[in-house]
Amino acid sequence: MHAFARFLLRNRGFFLFLLGMLVFRSALADWNTVPTGSMQPTIHIGDRIVVDRMAYDLRLPFTHVSLWHRADPRRGDIVIIDSAATGERLVKRVIGLPGDTVALRSNVLYINGHTAHYRPAQVVDIAADRALPASYAMESLGGGSEHFIRLSRYLPSPASNYGPVTITAGHYLAMGDNRDDSYDSRFFGFVPREEIVGRARFVALSLDPARHGMPRANRWGLALY
Repeated sequence: MHAFARFLLRNRGFFLFLLGMLVFRSALADWNTVPTGSMQPTIHIGDRIVVDRMAYDLRLPFTHVSLWHRADPRRGDIVIIDSAATGERLVKRVIGLPGDTVALRSNVLYINGHTAHYRPAQVVDIAADRALPASYAMESLGGGSEHFIRLSRYLPSPASNYGPVTITAGHYLAMGDNRDDSYDSRFFGFVPREEIVGRARFVALSLDPARHGMPRANRWGLALY
């Protein structure tokens, strides 16, 4: 017991540093590696993204308890979700806000009776396109929110037609930008506000699993919208 106490005393600076890093990642900023393609083409498989955990709340470290409510997620934000419904941490885009009525018809969004706007777009370097060809579009949700979406040419999702649903108070509807290959609110339901723990800000670095982890230098520092 005395030897263990001496070990702790000798290395207290290191342990305090580790504790500080854990608190920093829990309450202020974090980084996540993205293992799936549900947010392609905005976020690629192998991107390591930086998460602003103070974008919406200052939370008690290691909990979902909000000490200071700073803002609420806005339509179009890319958010990090500690999802109880899936038991996983998810990265998705906020599509519907509390009280909104949302529907999807052949992958065209309708929000409160208004149709989202689309224009064709060209995207390259998505490895999944070789096996499953896709089309791309720029989707505008209004209010300045505009982003790419990916649509499968031959395998539309069973949820490409969805709703209409009205989002309950204190909840959000989240979808992946890869609309035909995303497990999101269309399947597991609305996201409670307290499960949204941060906002994705930029790509810190990116490693391509299709090329044995070789870096994608053109994505490093890329802002996420």
